[in-house]
Amino acid sequence: MSDQDSTSASQTEGEFEEEVDGEMDREVEKEGETDNEKQRHSPVPNLSNFTSLRAVIRIKQKYQAIKKRRQEMALGMGGAGALTGAPTRTSPKIFTFDGFTPSAFPALSSSVPQRKKRRKRRRVLFPNRGGCRAPPKPKPSRAKYCLYLLFAIVFIQVYNAIENLDDHVLRYDLEGLEKTLRREVFGQQAAVEGLLSHLQDYLSTYVHNKPLVVSLHGPSGVGKSHLGRLVAGHFRSVVGDALVLQYYVLHHCPQEAHALRCARDLSTLISTMVEQAEEEEKIPLFIFDEAEHMHDKILDELWQLVASKRSNEYLNAIYLFLSNLGHAHITKHMLHNSSSISMVMSASGRHSNLVKELTPMLHTTLEKLHPLWTEADILPLGLLEKAHVMECFLDEMTREGFYPDHTNIERLAGEIEYYPAVGGHEYSLTGCKQVVAKVNLL
Repeated sequence: MSDQDSTSASQTEGEFEEEVDGEMDREVEKEGETDNEKQRHSPVPNLSNFTSLRAVIRIKQKYQAIKKRRQEMALGMGGAGALTGAPTRTSPKIFTFDGFTPSAFPALSSSVPQRKKRRKRRRVLFPNRGGCRAPPKPKPSRAKYCLYLLFAIVFIQVYNAIENLDDHVLRYDLEGLEKTLRREVFGQQAAVEGLLSHLQDYLSTYVHNKPLVVSLHGPSGVGKSHLGRLVAGHFRSVVGDALVLQYYVLHHCPQEAHALRCARDLSTLISTMVEQAEEEEKIPLFIFDEAEHMHDKILDELWQLVASKRSNEYLNAIYLFLSNLGHAHITKHMLHNSSSISMVMSASGRHSNLVKELTPMLHTTLEKLHPLWTEADILPLGLLEKAHVMECFLDEMTREGFYPDHTNIERLAGEIEYYPAVGGHEYSLTGCKQVVAKVNLL
């Protein structure tokens, strides 16, 4: 009933608005025609502006009268109850939507269809058996729990591997070895850094696909044997004396006639040590000093141990060779290129360039001597300068309890033979080899 009343009310109001608008249009047209006729018959054309002004005033008065009449009629109709559902209208609001809400116009709000939400049916109609029944609940899969267990196992394994990696590096105390080498070895910064880098990379894990083979080459007196003794002493302190071997060829196998027997004994000794190291989960160290005097039988046996794909325990080992093979290339290169080396360049920079330039040359030379050197990482040791010889004197005098007088050290260093000065550098012929003998004469 209310819907019909509201509909009739809206229709009545619409008809009323159309009548009022038509009446207003007719009044405006009449006023316009009257003004035009007056303007045509007017003898004075200058008064047309005043005529237009009066026409505007009359139109405004007509508009206000019609507006007042519409308000009275709307109030009368609302009081009589003829339009119960229609809202009371006031003056027209042009180009504004203020006050427009669905609650103010229930006829509009009720006419807009509202979409209802469809409720999800708890039961599903199956065409095969007929009837409505609840769909079967999926059974929880056990594979999900197995997947969770697999993720947990993998995470624990990775975590343990990382922890063991750190523990394995810390076991060998490479930081302590680095401090010792930098303090005790003079003039060989690049070789020391290269050796420590190889040890760091190799000792980071216990599983390897080949043993670590490093070969240090340099002229006599540059510190090869001294460096080998320092490395051997450090490894004895961390892995034990039984897993470190220092092999001096001229001492253990001086005669070539016994080379075959020496090779067999050495192979047996290495096998015993690697088996013991495998049981203790450690990496053994084998140092071969004066490798230039090694016989071919011994080199062949070592090559078989290094290059062959044996069991895992033979892959977890470190072989360090100390030799003066290729010393002529090193000496020649340093004497011929010292003048081109900038004096501004630091000592570490000069030694780094030495390693980069000499390593390919030494590889080519050593590979022709024996295939064992193809498996080794070559690190050249350069000539020692006079400043390095003075450091050797200072260190030896301090060890022997002598007062380190700078004047006395310069005098002793001046007694050492040197190559002719090249590019401001004085290189020693014998390195620090005579330092101990001269200090003992004090």
